[in-house]
Amino acid sequence: MRSFCSFANNITMELYRTLGLEEAVREAGASLAPAMGILNGSTLVKALDGFQAPKARAAFGGMVGSLGEVSPTAGTRVTQDELEPVLLASARQRGGDLRFFTELTSFTQNEEGVTATIRDRSTGQESTVQADYMIAADGANSPIRQKLGCSVSGKGSLGHLINVLFKADLRELVHEREFSLCTINNPLVHGLFTSINLSDTWVFHIGYDPGQGMRAEQFTPARCKEPVRIALGLPDVEIEVKSIMPWESAMRVMDNFQHGRVFFAGDAAHQMPPWGGQGANSGIADVNNLVWKLGLVLKGVADPDLLVSYNAERHPVDYLAAAESAAAADDSGLMSMNKQGVPGDIANRFTRILGYYSYGEPSQAIITDQAPISSDLDLDGRPGTRVPHLWVERQGQAISTLDLCGTGFVLLAGPEGHKWHEAAQEVAQDLHLDIQAYRLGADGDLLDAENRWPARAGISPSGALLVRPDGYIAWRAQEQSGELKQVCRALLAGHDGEDA
Repeated sequence: MRSFCSFANNITMELYRTLGLEEAVREAGASLAPAMGILNGSTLVKALDGFQAPKARAAFGGMVGSLGEVSPTAGTRVTQDELEPVLLASARQRGGDLRFFTELTSFTQNEEGVTATIRDRSTGQESTVQADYMIAADGANSPIRQKLGCSVSGKGSLGHLINVLFKADLRELVHEREFSLCTINNPLVHGLFTSINLSDTWVFHIGYDPGQGMRAEQFTPARCKEPVRIALGLPDVEIEVKSIMPWESAMRVMDNFQHGRVFFAGDAAHQMPPWGGQGANSGIADVNNLVWKLGLVLKGVADPDLLVSYNAERHPVDYLAAAESAAAADDSGLMSMNKQGVPGDIANRFTRILGYYSYGEPSQAIITDQAPISSDLDLDGRPGTRVPHLWVERQGQAISTLDLCGTGFVLLAGPEGHKWHEAAQEVAQDLHLDIQAYRLGADGDLLDAENRWPARAGISPSGALLVRPDGYIAWRAQEQSGELKQVCRALLAGHDGEDA
């Protein structure tokens, strides 16, 4: 049995929204919705003394509320065991072939593709799979990465910990004092509590040092109960240990996420501590960045050179996420706390924790303009940033401009951009590119009664933004122009923006 709390940040929830899963994911995390505090104390009882969860939620709500102009949604907490069934059902509904208890035993690659041997671990039966490309998302200890001998960078190991999932009825203790994380420091125990359901299921992380002869196998259920009781500050509480899992707090980032026809994503590409909640979110962003490019290449619409942009875009932001997460760890690999009882430097990383990264490095999938990106929250139409959010009306229903993304390219024009429709149709026909054009304005395809879109997008009333399937801006035209086909050709060929 396993259960880990994670934070689906704003960008991840925007993606779930485009998939029609926003409410299902939020419902899956409903039991954790009240959790807000990040605490520190000698015991959980003492850390909760004086803590008022409603007050903390109101303060956090004020910060998040200021992002109402940035996104149509907000992040949410949800445990892995509640989230995965939602994603599994959706993937199968969309025709996905998902197999559990299946092991990749070997693979080879050449100029034509990848051949893999997989084994059904329940029957021992092996089969061969052939594909044009392979995505390696096989975890922090990635056997695929090890087989290819891929190099990594970063701080390396930060500490070794034991994840103790346990049952204990703490409802009365945490009522109106619902917390998310709590570090414990006393002479006998150094660890961290994670809320799972704010009722009777919890996780406690205990640090241990293999260099001092300690082994994970020594942490039996009987041995773990006492430090958990000490950390709780409840010597008589009944505890049932459900599982014990060792894990390593570490920062290791691959130097290149692409090796031939193998692409790495998630923990396999960038191992990072969970302090800041960026691990799973970064992995989701990886795949969201990669799959539309793979789709165009597999359809023969784009040149394989486009795939080089995956590493160019994702490596810098993933490395920063890993480095900042590692900086929030103490000498044992647990989350460090400053004198104010707040995780180190979280305030300075707030926007990035919410998922707002920009692709400022040179990329084959972005045609840059003259406006530099100064802040990750400057979502004002510059190429390499997420498309600006604006509420508009379509067929009598309010939608966000983000709701138009997720399948093909989208061209969002100002109120005087009548000619963009024709240009998009020509591109779709000549380049076989899925592209939809919309004019936003008081009389547009999308009703923008106050003509706010040009200012929000940084364009003239006749200009437009070309938005990629992942919601990031590929190109900005300040005014109506005849460059759309030339720009799309450059993007699909994987050329630098200067070639357009």
